[in-house]
Amino acid sequence: MTRYLEVRDLAVRYGQALAVRGVSFTIDQGETLAVVGANGGGKSSLGKAVARLVGSTGEVLLDGTPVPRTTVAAVGAGVVYVPEGRMVFTQLSVADNLRAGAFAVRRKRDWEARRATLYERLPRLAERASVRGGLLSGGEQQLLAIGRALMAFPSLLVLDEPSLGLSPSAVVTVTDFLREIQAEYDTTILLLEQNAAFAAKLAQRALVLELGVVRDEVDAATLATPIPVEGS
Repeated sequence: MTRYLEVRDLAVRYGQALAVRGVSFTIDQGETLAVVGANGGGKSSLGKAVARLVGSTGEVLLDGTPVPRTTVAAVGAGVVYVPEGRMVFTQLSVADNLRAGAFAVRRKRDWEARRATLYERLPRLAERASVRGGLLSGGEQQLLAIGRALMAFPSLLVLDEPSLGLSPSAVVTVTDFLREIQAEYDTTILLLEQNAAFAAKLAQRALVLELGVVRDEVDAATLATPIPVEGS
């Protein structure tokens, strides 16, 4: 496989607090790498730094090229972040939420074709295309948030706690959808998750992050057995 994402000595600081401490890792093309750990352990800060949503030191390279330091430019380079808590546009319809995700896509026929494909894969969202995002269930909102990210044609998808607050049935739906899109688009995924069992279903490898430091790297299959992690 081809090494696709390279993160070298990445650090994130908020004032005097160091949230991520010199983290380095790689992800191959089409691979899912999970970063697991407790709340406060630095997972979100790491993901936001990779997606250029927060300032950082160190290097982030995609296919050998440095990822631009601004969020919009990073999206244009193929790095798209799905935030914890979904953060859909509650007053916009499902269709308009998806359209918003394609802000960097120039050709209308491209984003319209991608939205049509998403509707085929997610018929529930197609049925609710005119419904406001705030009226969807938690599982539907998570699917919409992922779908909105896919509208930008990402090559690297950064998913922050996608299983958070979902019912067991919704978790299954989200898991199946992520497997489908990865198989179809060969998308590389950085999965930030406190739910290790969920991460085990999607990832091939996992980093255990504790207080901003990588404590271990494990085969994702071992995540089915809870790993003791500490947060701040």
